[in-house]
Parts: sequence; C-alpha cells; structure tokens
Amino acid sequence: MSGLMNEQRGFSLVELIVVIVLTGVIGGSIMIFFKPTIDAYFDAQRRAELTDLADTALQRISRDVRSAVPNSIRTVGSACFEFLPTSTGGRYRMGADIVSAVADQPLEITQPVSAFDVLSPLSVQPAVGDWVVIGNQNTGDVYAGDTRAQITASAGGNAVREASLEIVAHQFPPGYDGGRFVVVPDNGGAPAVVYVCSGVGVDAAGNGTGSLRRVRRAFNGTLAACPAGGDVLATRVSACNFIYDPNLGATQQSGFVWLQLELQEASERVSMAYGAHVSNVP
Repeated sequence: MSGLMNEQRGFSLVELIVVIVLTGVIGGSIMIFFKPTIDAYFDAQRRAELTDLADTALQRISRDVRSAVPNSIRTVGSACFEFLPTSTGGRYRMGADIVSAVADQPLEITQPVSAFDVLSPLSVQPAVGDWVVIGNQNTGDVYAGDTRAQITASAGGNAVREASLEIVAHQFPPGYDGGRFVVVPDNGGAPAVVYVCSGVGVDAAGNGTGSLRRVRRAFNGTLAACPAGGDVLATRVSACNFIYDPNLGATQQSGFVWLQLELQEASERVSMAYGAHVSNVP
C-alpha cells in the first residue's frame, strides 16, 4: 500500500514554469501571425457597414430630389439644400371642351381660379391641405406663394375629366402654357425638406463626429442658414458636400445635384458620391 502511494506524484514547479513559458511563446506566435488577419476581418466588416449606411442615405436623397418641384432646389453653402418633394402630378384643362355637353372647369391663368379639371390619371389621390404648384419658373416663387394654392377638395372623374381639384382661389402667374401641375404633400404644415450635414470632423479615436439629417419645415421665404433638428439618416460623418447646378446643359431644363458623403469609424473611411438629375421644366 505504501509503495503504491510513493509512486504517485504531481507536476513539479519547474515543469509548470516550462509549460507556462511554452504556452506563452506559442500564444504570442499565434497572435503575431493571426492578429493581422483578424484585424483585417473586422476592418472589412466596418467598411461594409459604413458603405451600406452611406449608400442607403444617398439613395434616399437622390430619390427625393428626382421628384422635386421644378426650380425648387436652393442651397446655402455646401452643407445643406432645400426642395419641395412631390407626390403626383398631371395635366390640367387649359380650355373649354367644345365636344361634350358635360360641364367642364378649365384653368384660366388670366384670373383667379378655385377649381380645375385634371385630364391625366393621378398616381396618388391628393389630400385636402396638399398644395398644387403650377408654372414655377423661379426658385423663390413657390416658397413665396406665387405659384401654389392649397387644395380644399377633390372629386372623381366623369366623361370629360379624370378628376377635379378645388383650391383656395388663386391666380397663377402668366407666361406659362405647359398645362402641367404637381402636388406637394402638406405633411402637417411642413411640406419643405432640407438635407443637412452638421458637426462634421474626426475625433481622436478616428471616428466621424458629424451627422446627416432630413429636416421638414414650413414654407419659408429664404434659406438663410442650415436648420437644426430633423431625422438622422447617417452618423459618423467626417465630411460631406452638396452641389447644385440649376442649368446643366444647353437647354437649361435639367438641373443636377452632386452628393458626396464621407463616413469614418476607427480610422476606417468610406467616401461615396452620387449624382441626380432634376427636371426643371415647370
């Protein structure tokens, strides 16, 4: 019995130290060879997330500006720009129907009107309180109220029209004979949209400090400064740039918005740019 007990023994202190040293050497070697691979994996994942965030934000902006009221985009510097998004539009009756006996409602630009016939199908039914915009040829006109009137009622079609819109009596400016109109959703008294980049820069940890926001506000005569508040579309913004050319091309009928957004996190940086054409034909 005593002989069996004497044959049992544990690790010596020297053996434990040798094992600890060898484990450290092996672990250090593994870290030297595998750490760059692990870091590269997380860096790639971070860049993919930043790319997706920037792409989603810029696509949202470009989709919005393509539906803007003609000649409604205005900027103050390169950090923000404002426009009026539309929900639908079509053709209005420009003259009396001389064939049908059904009563019609042409839109006369020589006098105030309170109702008019819509001759083309509407993709979205306008709501009471939305705004009709006609003949907006100068940026400030629609914000000042010269080219817009608020909808008070809408009715369905008949033999001579697709729909009828009643508006607050308004005389639209002369000099426009295109017969087109667009509808701007009132959105609870905040029909205008401003995209704003604010607080841009990079902190000591290599993270972007700014944000990209979508601000809704009421009609305003001027855009003197970029407004505060709004919904956040992107964070970690290190730089951004908005450029608008209202007269791109020889016909001066197609504007162009250049959107550039840069996001940065832990010194990983993604820069993305989009271009969006805007129809400036009233």
